Amino acid sequence: MTGTSSSASAENQRSATLRRVVAASFIGNFVEWFDYAVYGYLAATISVVFFPQSSPTAGLLATFGIFALSFVIRPVGGIVWGHFGDRIGRRTALSLSILIMSAATFVIALLPGYEQIGLMAPVLLLAVRMVQGFSAAGEYAGAAAFLYEYAPRHRRGVYAGVVPASTATGLLLGSLLVTALTAVLSTDQMASWGWRLPFLLAAPLGLIGRYIRVKLEDTPEFRALGQAEPPAHAPMTETLRDNRRAIVVAFGATCLNAVGFYTLLTYMPTYLSTELGVEATTSFLSTTVALCGYIASVFAMSRLSDRVGRPAMLAAAGALFAVFSVPAFLLLGVTGVVGMALIQLGLGVLLSMNDGTLPSYLCDLFPTRVRYSGFAFSFNTANALFGGTAPFMATFLIHISGSSIAPAWYLAAAGAVGVVCMPAAHRIFHSLLPQERRG
Repeated sequence: MTGTSSSASAENQRSATLRRVVAASFIGNFVEWFDYAVYGYLAATISVVFFPQSSPTAGLLATFGIFALSFVIRPVGGIVWGHFGDRIGRRTALSLSILIMSAATFVIALLPGYEQIGLMAPVLLLAVRMVQGFSAAGEYAGAAAFLYEYAPRHRRGVYAGVVPASTATGLLLGSLLVTALTAVLSTDQMASWGWRLPFLLAAPLGLIGRYIRVKLEDTPEFRALGQAEPPAHAPMTETLRDNRRAIVVAFGATCLNAVGFYTLLTYMPTYLSTELGVEATTSFLSTTVALCGYIASVFAMSRLSDRVGRPAMLAAAGALFAVFSVPAFLLLGVTGVVGMALIQLGLGVLLSMNDGTLPSYLCDLFPTRVRYSGFAFSFNTANALFGGTAPFMATFLIHISGSSIAPAWYLAAAGAVGVVCMPAAHRIFHSLLPQERRG
């Protein structure tokens, strides 16, 4: 009887710990990506504040150019955060990254515009965005590794699915807040002071996320690894030496996430307003519908990945994007508001098939010893090249081609790359030791 009671108590303690881990990861990642995404939703207003001398298209390109440049530092940030995460611990790296992100976002709210300090205004904006990019480089990979290493082996997909769900929830709050502001405030009020309000929320939200994270122990896998052997002296060097093929596959698999996430969930309100002439509040509401569908379906897709296998899920998502992206964008231009929202909802659900699977898949690819480094470097390199540049490329492709569906071809190409990567991934999984394979 005592043994049964002790076993039940231990199980209850494990369940309580898992709930705290999920809550800490969700809230922390939510805060980071709310901070990071607000810039994308306010791009049209920010272009007026920081680039008033430019034409609307040039100002928007400049604003998205700063958005893209903030991603340049992310591979460097991935190496730095991966080093700390693999050597010192996942929790320590995550607790520090959220402070840096929140401080940088709060500073954006205080920046003077072009009318006050001229060219120094966009220079300062770029500098702060670079700090944001450095911080974000450690968040997604660290939170995914943290959840993956705490989760039961047969449910790693669904637990790691908390990361994209919390990321999209941060975007959802940003979208709702910007929607409310654009509905209540005039264009002049938004350009004068309204755009600053979402950035001011960063400080209190960041402190809450930090507090929750420091109350947890590091992951059981990381602690067990530390007892068995010393941590990697140079995790990134070891990753490049022993896991080169995994890095290449991880990079390719992340391309659809990079292009799809930033095109469909951050750039789309700007696309609907500037290219299709949709009223600003309506475009934000339509994207909010897509975000809700994405969040609702992420857990279903991540749970399915535990059952049918992650390479199969990612290959299916890539194939569907390759086939349906162009028809979906064609319909966006001719359908009404309800149809537009339904199309975005469908694209959001398709993206969740990829994104709900990706975090656990990237964790599968790398051993515990260098998991944070391998994940962070490959994920952030792909996002630096294709994610941060997605709004800029979409605007640029429309400009040079004269076609409003040009972003759809970019999405379709990213989906095709994901499909091509899966055979190589299959070979990698079968070459892993049994203890390193997906449970």
